[in-house]
Amino acid sequence: MLKSELIAKISGANPHLFQRDVERIVNVVFDEIVDALARGQRVELRGFGAFTVKHRGARTGRNPRTGATVSVDQKFVPFFKTGKELRERLNDRAPASTAAASKGKAKGGRV
Repeated sequence: MLKSELIAKISGANPHLFQRDVERIVNVVFDEIVDALARGQRVELRGFGAFTVKHRGARTGRNPRTGATVSVDQKFVPFFKTGKELRERLNDRAPASTAAASKGKAKGGRV
């Protein structure tokens, strides 16, 4: 699902809201999540999951094309851990049509 599709779906479910207002709300929510992660804070959405930032230390890697060793700097990467409710919905109550459709895809859909 694309962000524009999410906005359209929320707008459709809430006809009393203007689409531009829904778009603004979605952007503010995403911006707040990103800002909290940038500050090193944890963002938890009960039933959905938790976003955290993990530190990856500096290391020596290899260039896959040439095989030469390269220095990889330390970095911080976002990490998402699914919540119990989301895991249960994906594994226990997945509709047959969704399961059949996902067999044809090599990777998951866009968000």
